[in-house]
Amino acid sequence: MSSLCNLLGYLLNFIYSFVKNYGLALIIFSVLTKLIMLPLSIKQQKTLVKSGKIQKELKEIQDKYSKDQERLAQETMNLYKRENMSPFSGCLSSILQIVLLIAMFILVKEPLTYMLKMPQDKINEYAKMINSSNSAYSQIEIINAAKTNDKIDIDVNMDFLGINLSSVLMQNLKNWTTYIIPVLYVLTSIISMKLNQTTTDTNKEDKKKKENKDEEEDPMMQMNKNMQIMMPVMSVTIAIVVPLGLALYWLTNNVLMIGEKLIINRVLKNEEA
Repeated sequence: MSSLCNLLGYLLNFIYSFVKNYGLALIIFSVLTKLIMLPLSIKQQKTLVKSGKIQKELKEIQDKYSKDQERLAQETMNLYKRENMSPFSGCLSSILQIVLLIAMFILVKEPLTYMLKMPQDKINEYAKMINSSNSAYSQIEIINAAKTNDKIDIDVNMDFLGINLSSVLMQNLKNWTTYIIPVLYVLTSIISMKLNQTTTDTNKEDKKKKENKDEEEDPMMQMNKNMQIMMPVMSVTIAIVVPLGLALYWLTNNVLMIGEKLIINRVLKNEEA
């Protein structure tokens, strides 16, 4: 993970050297990473659409061979083979997105290490100077302190449209500007989640079956419903405890993801027509 963080740090620092604004650099960085991931995203979207279409047939196989697990597994694999898809074909993109998300969290949390490539002993020296050695976001606090402390030789422009990206909402509850990015992030997370649900619900007959409470609910549908409850809660929790720079990256990524899904869905519908 450290190697990936270093690589991403070089890219982010390269962008920052041109735009001289941390927030703008994060937005451009988000666009570039999204373009790199676009082929995998398209493949994942196609898999989701296909998965929605075969749910009826998959359910029939499960009902027919519920007492014969070996035959059930064989018929399920035959179905995927006929549809030229793998039950794990959408996993790679999701795994890469999770890895990228973790790497970005580390990068934004420790920009002095991964973006500015500052020696650890120098970082420790600055941390002791401002008494932030035990802080979860020590390096962010060092950058913030550099504005008023001449002994800290760091110049990173964290101001983005009047919002200090080094701020954490939980620590600045009285500053209304710190609410803007987290609120937008939560809203776009909910919209993105709804789009995901719409993508999987492509078959009208399947929709009617899902609405029938007498039928046994598909485990995948149950998981989706649980995610609908959990994701907004998780989004709120994350947004209030991370630096706004990270929340801005996630917000930008959400907006790009929404646009990407709308465009890909339109293209897939035209292809089907």
